Amino acid sequence: MQFSESWLRALCNPAMDSEALCHLLTMAGLEVEEVEPVAPPFTGVVVARILSFEKHPDADKLKVCRVDVGQGEPLQIVCGAPNVVAGMKAPCAIVGARLPGFAIKAARLRGVESAGMMCSADELGMSQDHDGLLVLPDDAPVGANLREYLALDDRKITIKLTPNRADCLSLVGVARELAALTGTAAQLVEPREVAVSHAQQREVRLESPEACPRYLGRVFTNVNARASTPDWMKARLERCGVRAISAVVDITNYVMLELGQPLHAFDDARLQGPIRVRLARAGDGITLLNGQQLSPVAGTLLISDDTGPLALAGIMGGEHSGVTDDTTRVFLESAFFAPDAIVGRARELGFSSDASHRFERGVDFELAARAMARASQLLVDICGAAAGPVVEAVSSAHLPQRAGVDFRPARARKVLGFDVSDAVMRASLERLGMRVEGEGAALRVTPPSYRFDIAIEEDLIEEVARVYGYDNIEPLPPKAPVTMLPSTETLRPVHRARRQLAGLDYQEIISYAFVEAAWERDFAGNENPVRLANPIASQMSVMRSTLLGGLVGALNTNLRRRANRVRLFEVGRCFAPDAAQAPVQAASQPVRVAGLAWGLAEPEQWGLASRKVDFFDVKRDVELLLGRSATFCAAKHPGLHPGRSAEIRRDGALVGYMGELHPALVQRYDLGSAPVAFELELDAVLAAGVPAFAELPRHPAVQRDLAIVVANRVTADELLRVLRAAGGSVVRGIELFDVYAGKGVAPEHKSIALRATLQHPDRTLEEAEIDNAMRALVSAAERELGGQLRA
Repeated sequence: MQFSESWLRALCNPAMDSEALCHLLTMAGLEVEEVEPVAPPFTGVVVARILSFEKHPDADKLKVCRVDVGQGEPLQIVCGAPNVVAGMKAPCAIVGARLPGFAIKAARLRGVESAGMMCSADELGMSQDHDGLLVLPDDAPVGANLREYLALDDRKITIKLTPNRADCLSLVGVARELAALTGTAAQLVEPREVAVSHAQQREVRLESPEACPRYLGRVFTNVNARASTPDWMKARLERCGVRAISAVVDITNYVMLELGQPLHAFDDARLQGPIRVRLARAGDGITLLNGQQLSPVAGTLLISDDTGPLALAGIMGGEHSGVTDDTTRVFLESAFFAPDAIVGRARELGFSSDASHRFERGVDFELAARAMARASQLLVDICGAAAGPVVEAVSSAHLPQRAGVDFRPARARKVLGFDVSDAVMRASLERLGMRVEGEGAALRVTPPSYRFDIAIEEDLIEEVARVYGYDNIEPLPPKAPVTMLPSTETLRPVHRARRQLAGLDYQEIISYAFVEAAWERDFAGNENPVRLANPIASQMSVMRSTLLGGLVGALNTNLRRRANRVRLFEVGRCFAPDAAQAPVQAASQPVRVAGLAWGLAEPEQWGLASRKVDFFDVKRDVELLLGRSATFCAAKHPGLHPGRSAEIRRDGALVGYMGELHPALVQRYDLGSAPVAFELELDAVLAAGVPAFAELPRHPAVQRDLAIVVANRVTADELLRVLRAAGGSVVRGIELFDVYAGKGVAPEHKSIALRATLQHPDRTLEEAEIDNAMRALVSAAERELGGQLRA
């Protein structure tokens, strides 16, 4: 919410500067997001009156003006503004003035002396309007300092409110809070009751009292809708970020900003029959003030008459019944709409309004009559309106109730952790407008009608702390037993896995757990993801069950910035499709680590030829993460290439997948070439074996090569597993170094070349031992897999 500091100080003016005031509001929970001046610094600008002007002798678009600046003799000033009129009043920067970006000096313009400059709003930094001079009111005092006359030393303050503090969505609400925090008396506006000038009225019927338990209406006649909005009201509205429109609309906006009660004005001449507050029915249709045509869904609260809907209650009025410059009769609405009836409705329609923003958070249910009185006063004073009687329809049984809350000062001291007297607590609550009853150890506190957020004792304790001042609470050193946290060698910390991936040249990303439904279909084959009831954006409507979508999205962002090598990883929680129905537990919300590599395998350099990253580059990284116990087996995954993907197992358990991205997804997401990605269960990555000591061998190792011919269906991993199991204690390692199929090898078969390393821990191996070990390897391959030693 944005407001003018001068308007706030007109209601409550504590003895503190702007910086201290903003800090106080922030520490009380009304976070000040921004403070900016109404106008930038400038000096030497006064109110001036143009006495006369004549055309410049040497320039068609310039005028030579005689200007009264309150210094006795008129000044001659050359001006090029198109709206110059004799007798008008406008700002004038006299010689020596300093404007934003430049200073004013006496000058000759096309041979004519000019002793100053007439100013537009743009030249003073007040707005972007540079179409002509800033026109000042006729009663502006000539020679007056413009900054003082227009109060340009004012500041615009923007506060960020939490949803529970809707009572501060008005100047009176903030002033009331400021008065409670500082003890300064608030000078709140007391509306003047206007005389009833006629008997015309319109009946109001509450057909949905649970959604609208109070509705006030009043008919005004003889309304001059073309009346000018007073300059003081325009200035306050503009400094609150609201554009002045017309006198009637400006009055409703002004009362909303001042008191916090949204109002709506209907053209009474366009209404037929009684006002009905009801829920939408089949066949209802309305065109809103923003031009949007819609058919309200069931459950939408409407304001209607005999002809049909007039407005979306608490959200926006209809175009047909809106006030125009020709309006002479106005029906003014001031109502209380239950938050549950309004919340989320505007968002469903794709827009928001000041009224819905307030009603869905909670407006004071006792405020409607006061707001009606204030708006009536302004309509009579500004538009010359004649007021009729106020018609009120109310369902007391459906109005909110303010139940008392038990408050124990002793418990408050215990929760707060510092000593504060009973009298200070009582005074703090009373300054916030609460009624405090009882004495001693137990008090009964009743919140005012405008506070929707006081329901339990802890709410009152928080209020005491806010008014006492968080800055006034003395910090105490923490007291706790110092003990070492347990650490297990079989589970490494997650930050170590992060560091390992960073060491492998991957960059960590953090992406939203909210993703678009298309990502779930593309990367996980998930047609039934966990859907959000109230997504923050249409492209973030479901919960992710895989991290691949976020990695591809980040890759796409990098490619748009012409990156030629991208390596990314993320550690994050995923959400199983049944998480919406299942209890919240780790089983339905697994934590995973995923990575992606695209582009060059290594950074460009003179020593290596450039090549694209491939499956085996990323497989090496996965093996380093999981250890040599990981096995890879060809498998299909909805997001990966059907012929270039594998499932990853560790100790027989499935722990993840890896492979090239599916070609269709490469094309759909405009990636150019396929990245290689992996996704693993974090628990498997963090599991680590306990280190065990082994003495280094003192005798030389022996290496022997062999080639085994096996059927194409036999994988190299199967062969390695069989040979390592049969190798015995002297075979220290077996590595694959070639696969061949073709001439010299039977059809449907392949030759797998292996290198075996043999070594005895205590002595040098004899040739017979080496030959026996190699025969044992070949025999195991023949027996288990039908393999043969290649001749």
